[in-house]
Amino acid sequence: MANEEDDPVIQEIDVYLAKSLAEKLYLFQYPVRPASMTYDDIPHLSAKIKPKQQKVELEMAIDTLNPNYCRSKGEQIALNVDGACADETSTYSSKLMDKQTFCSSQTTSNTARYATALYRQGELHLTPLHGILQLRPSFSYLDKADAKHREREAANEAGDSSQDEAEEDVKQITVRFSRPESEQARQRRVQSYEFLQKKHAEEPWVHLHYYGMRDSRSEHERQYLLCQGSSGVENTELVKSPSEYLMMLMPPSPEEEKDKPVAPSNVLSMAQLRTLPLADQIKVLMKNVKVMPFANLMSLLGPSVDSVAVLRGIQKVAMLVQGNWVVKSDILYPKDSSSPHSGMPAEVLCRGRDFVMWKFTQSRWVVRKEVAAVTKLCAEDVKDFLEHMAVVRINKGWEFLLPYDLEFIKKHPDVVQRQHMLWSGIQAKLEKVYNLVKETMPKKPDGQSAPVGLVSGEQRVQTAKTKAQQNHAFLERELQRRKEQMRAATVLPSVQIKEEPLSEEEADGAELEAEEEEPMDTAPSTCLSTKLANGLPAGRAVGGDSLNGHPVPGCASNPVACELKAFVEATFQRQFVLTLSELKRLFNLHLAGLPPGHILFSGVSDRMLQDTVLAAGCKQILVPFPPQTAASPDEQKVFALWESGDMSDQHRQVLLEIFSKNYRVRRNLIQSRLTQECGEELSKQEVDKVLKDCCVSCGGMWYLKGTVQS
Repeated sequence: MANEEDDPVIQEIDVYLAKSLAEKLYLFQYPVRPASMTYDDIPHLSAKIKPKQQKVELEMAIDTLNPNYCRSKGEQIALNVDGACADETSTYSSKLMDKQTFCSSQTTSNTARYATALYRQGELHLTPLHGILQLRPSFSYLDKADAKHREREAANEAGDSSQDEAEEDVKQITVRFSRPESEQARQRRVQSYEFLQKKHAEEPWVHLHYYGMRDSRSEHERQYLLCQGSSGVENTELVKSPSEYLMMLMPPSPEEEKDKPVAPSNVLSMAQLRTLPLADQIKVLMKNVKVMPFANLMSLLGPSVDSVAVLRGIQKVAMLVQGNWVVKSDILYPKDSSSPHSGMPAEVLCRGRDFVMWKFTQSRWVVRKEVAAVTKLCAEDVKDFLEHMAVVRINKGWEFLLPYDLEFIKKHPDVVQRQHMLWSGIQAKLEKVYNLVKETMPKKPDGQSAPVGLVSGEQRVQTAKTKAQQNHAFLERELQRRKEQMRAATVLPSVQIKEEPLSEEEADGAELEAEEEEPMDTAPSTCLSTKLANGLPAGRAVGGDSLNGHPVPGCASNPVACELKAFVEATFQRQFVLTLSELKRLFNLHLAGLPPGHILFSGVSDRMLQDTVLAAGCKQILVPFPPQTAASPDEQKVFALWESGDMSDQHRQVLLEIFSKNYRVRRNLIQSRLTQECGEELSKQEVDKVLKDCCVSCGGMWYLKGTVQS
């Protein structure tokens, strides 16, 4: 009550709903013009409309006497459009561009919530808008000029041909008969862009008459914006409750009403679900959720439901993938249905989606392009399949939506074995349809146990190579760490050396001298790790050493360094190559998402950020930028992750070595260098992966990320 007293009602205004122009009133939005000029000052030559499409064309005169008008340019445009001869079909009969055409486009498809308001004598009169159109200049005269030019060229070519032939050559005519059009082909043709454009072009234009704002006819029509019934008979709709009044002002759109579920099968209301049989409840839940662990399904069905009955029912509508249940394809795509994107029948869609599900029984990751290449389906259909059961990860592909449910696998081995046999049958059908080479059975995702299957010898060799490379990288880092600890132990603990901050050039020199003191093989070698002299070994971050007079980032006594190192490592795992400028931008975005008072707000200098990058196993790549480059100093400092522990480390190191000598490189040079260094011919997918991780393409050349200059 206190708030109401502080905000008293000053005036009450009666609101009337005028309906005389409700189905005829349009709002036109014209291009911006000087405030001193109204559209009554510009003669409207003609106007026409297509009511079904709500499309309007207006022709307005151009002031050719204005000193800003270029007469020579106007004459040239008229000559290009109409040619030298002017007739009744000419666009510019005065041989001068003296008019301009404006075409409309709809700003919104739902105008039910918009209205015009007219306030007069203490009353507010509202009229609903039937459409809102934006008028923009049309340049169709340029198309006409191009057509005239092509006609003149065709006429000149025809004139050069010989005129001595008495009769034309006899030409063979081939008669073809069209096949009967199927229902699916007809649906695709009706939904095509060309068909819709043809239908729009067939609608006739309705010519309109334009009346100025001060014209008597305009004054007469403006009176219809006022409510005509003074006794209030016309406005009985407004004498309603507030909720009904709001519903009248903003009625739900036809699309929203159409999307409302009409049956309990589309309603996830627990009260309605409990009224259905158990089999129907399971089907409704799986059809809407699509992927669900068995424990979640039991919690939704209630504690009183028998788990054995649920297991029996779930196997009728879903398949087991990585310990989770995924709804069957024929539930989502029933018989006699088709794709809304491509018109493909349900049988083809079910087969393609089964292939995606089967791929997820083999691995946690699936690449959309590979699925599209095998199934021969359009990208929209494949994307729908993947969105049902996976989530996209940048630079990796599509990962299965849920983690591996090891608990269900251990608890129900009989169900797992039965599902394994079903998948074996599906695999045999897919291999026959898609001509697939026999693949191995499901792998163990993330070190967890999975159903035992046959493993080929080639896969075992590949697994052994991967483990050997990972162990080799780990042993190298451990050896480097021990060397650093031994060097630190030789320094007397009672002696403290005061170090002054070094300049950037002196710091780089100090790093090079420190590396020269380490025992290393000085003989010529092709080892890539010795070619980038400005890099820092990954083991340098461990121990109590210092770096360029600063504490080593990642030291346990410095929580700021720990947080900074965690950010740097996570960033370079996602993006293998970053310039200092881009890294600082990402760090600022990271800071913006932290809560107030976080420890990183205490201050991080550019030098500390660079030292942390080098200590996190990254190296600075001395890219030879061209002398005329517009890149800033921060953009010329390029850092790359040297070792990530995957199979692409060697390929990426060869690529970074190439860019330490070249600013831009062609793909064939990268391909040949990778083949030479790795000792074997790399597939296109392997080369594409290393290029996608580190490079961008521009003008047929490849650049390191962040080094391309416009």
